[in-house]
Amino acid sequence: MNIKTKVLLACLAVGFCGANATASINENAGTSAAAFLKIGAGAPAATALGNAYVSIADGPQALYWNPAGAASATTREIGFTYLDYLQGYKARTLAYLQPIGKTIIGVSLNYMDMDDFDFRDKWGHQLPEVGVPVQNFVGGISIARGFINQKLQLGGTAKYISERLYNGSGHNHYDNIGFDVGAKLRLVNWLGLGGALVNIGDKDDMPNGLRLGADLDTRYFTISGEYMKYKDDNARYGVGLAVHIPEDLLQVARFDLRVGYYTRENTGVNTEDSWVKDIGLQETSKVSFGFGIYSSELFGYGASIDYSVTPFGALGTSQQLAVSVQF
Repeated sequence: MNIKTKVLLACLAVGFCGANATASINENAGTSAAAFLKIGAGAPAATALGNAYVSIADGPQALYWNPAGAASATTREIGFTYLDYLQGYKARTLAYLQPIGKTIIGVSLNYMDMDDFDFRDKWGHQLPEVGVPVQNFVGGISIARGFINQKLQLGGTAKYISERLYNGSGHNHYDNIGFDVGAKLRLVNWLGLGGALVNIGDKDDMPNGLRLGADLDTRYFTISGEYMKYKDDNARYGVGLAVHIPEDLLQVARFDLRVGYYTRENTGVNTEDSWVKDIGLQETSKVSFGFGIYSSELFGYGASIDYSVTPFGALGTSQQLAVSVQF
């Protein structure tokens, strides 16, 4: 695989591709294939909370963060997510949950590509666009189940990973099989723990990672924290706050307002998005925010919308939207 292309994807995955990237990111950055697996595609609730989601993951979004969270599903549910990331990189994800007794089966499909790529030769001369430079796909089958009245939830995912990266003369192909396993433990109603091992597979290729987290959950707010370590990146920490307005108070839907902080490097000043400057976030890549809306009775179905925004300094702004329906 072309090492320059791998470093590009590794930089995008950690959100740092500035002039001093080689001095700031981990010395192993760019050594793993499928770096896109570290991007939070398919889980806007997680990215809005500063990636502090492993202990509170639920519904279709759990399939991309901690498969144990899918065990909370009580009905069939289907969800679609669109991620507009950085440098023209986009992802579309589809997830489905099917209860079978006390066991939940999940199916997830995630397709990612990149457009408007600046092709250049080894001397830096611009070349005409010759095709789609990045085409990535992940398909997964998950199984999850709750125990002890859902106080303990366990889950796992087997996934097929396909990566197509253009290296100047054609596409390099990378295909592999990986696994995620996770657990959630609700010690008491207001305190939960969670953990997941992600991208388990070929240790020389896969960006193996560990997520550990905890949350303090009440009727009106949730505080969550998470530790994340991938083999080709420095340890990262995230913390999030979600403020809840319960559905019975609004009489229409439940509304969640989310904000998060994540220890990624800053990436310069955003001069393109004026609204980012208006809210004072043009110089940071560490803050994220978003919202969630859930209604249990939308035309007889449960339905939710989740949205997140993450400014990435000079690299631009990432936005993600998810819509799901329970039936």
